[in-house]
Amino acid sequence: MPVSRPYRPEPRFMALGPEFADNVEPARFPTAIIRHRHQRAAATVGLEQLSDAEWLAHFARFEPLPENQPKPLAMRYHGHQFRNYNQELGDGRGFLFAQLRETGTGRLLDLATKGSGKTPYSRSADGRLTLKGGVREVLAATMLETLGVPTSRAFSLIETGEALERGDEPSPTRSGVLTRLSHSHIRFGTFQRHAYFDRPDLVGTLAEYALATYFPDVDATDPGAALMACAARATARLAARWMAAGFVHGVLNTDNMVVTGESFDYGPWRFLPRSDPYFTAAYFDHAGLYAFGRQPQTAFWNLEQLGGCLSLISGSEGLIAALELFGPAYQAELAAAVVERLGLVSRGAGGDQGLAQAAFAGLSEGGEALRWEPFFFDWFCGAASERRALESPRSVLYQQAAMLEFRRRLEGYEPERRERLESPVFAADLPQEMLIAEVENIWAAIAYQENWQPLHDKLAALEAARLAYGLAPQSRNDCD
Repeated sequence: MPVSRPYRPEPRFMALGPEFADNVEPARFPTAIIRHRHQRAAATVGLEQLSDAEWLAHFARFEPLPENQPKPLAMRYHGHQFRNYNQELGDGRGFLFAQLRETGTGRLLDLATKGSGKTPYSRSADGRLTLKGGVREVLAATMLETLGVPTSRAFSLIETGEALERGDEPSPTRSGVLTRLSHSHIRFGTFQRHAYFDRPDLVGTLAEYALATYFPDVDATDPGAALMACAARATARLAARWMAAGFVHGVLNTDNMVVTGESFDYGPWRFLPRSDPYFTAAYFDHAGLYAFGRQPQTAFWNLEQLGGCLSLISGSEGLIAALELFGPAYQAELAAAVVERLGLVSRGAGGDQGLAQAAFAGLSEGGEALRWEPFFFDWFCGAASERRALESPRSVLYQQAAMLEFRRRLEGYEPERRERLESPVFAADLPQEMLIAEVENIWAAIAYQENWQPLHDKLAALEAARLAYGLAPQSRNDCD
């Protein structure tokens, strides 16, 4: 098999044993057509040289990668779903397929699936994924990576030739299997399962595994408190970057959050069309529990549930101190994320919070007329873009009181790598966005015309935007 030099297999999770996962068999699909192949991500893990036939062998039939995990593993976990505890969860339509090191960062990454067939945790479901769901996940993950949000990457999407019956979209509908490249699948709910069964030994084993694997430089004298501190900081960074990106995850259950602070599992997601703290992504979120403005609060609540599990192995004093890191970290990370999105040099140590607050106030004042993404686009590199912003179709909006205060606070900020403005991306009137109407149009072209070109064009445009923005790497392997 033609793996390249960066390929470094390291299947660690399976050594934890049968209390943490079950060996499963992948589904056998009638068809396998490559619809998306993330070649740049593949190059970071040494898989870019696979032929299409080899790609299908590994990501449609799930034949093991060389020296990697010999069998797929359906991971065991529980979780709070809309704050109702569910002990019947687990990988119901996916599995951990392989683990391998990322070139450059050295991070251990997971290749894991969605729609790969039934497992012991499927219950009455069919273990499949709609092709539309796969396309939506490709679009969400790509947009988030473009905006510098820690996210899983949609590594592969294969159409699989089955007709699926679904209650929330026209049926029968086409099927697909997705493979993600992610920085861990150690969910808060993974700990919840072992705490539910009153197994402090397994909670301790999992905490030690997570620290050794993802935070190896952290003092693990008190594993529970150490992991809590790392998870609190990582989750604060993630929540802050969701907010700066105007992203609404939609289903922030404890089984959809991982200790490394990386966003994944995109179902009913949305990007804000405009500033609205009450905006929800899931049609079934009637109470607005996971609305845009409540995401930081939800992230903290989920951390509290993780802390309850870790209390089986650590004292309350250390856990509370670790949990209390979230608030200050979130405020600092939010300011840093806004400044980064604006392409500016940070003043550091709390010096950016005034600008961040002014930016959100200006977005709020803009109301229905000012969309989220065009604001950050117009003012990228701050005062260096003032002429561009004031000549844009949105110029009148930048004369309002809150926006004038924002512009005043921009004074004195230096652009970070001003040369980024030379990209052709910034010659356009509008940035790349990911609003629901465009997502539906991309899918309609596929569903009704068998036209995949709009999807390919969108992904190419997002790649150009990613290079133009040059935002920070999506995730880190430390606990700072």
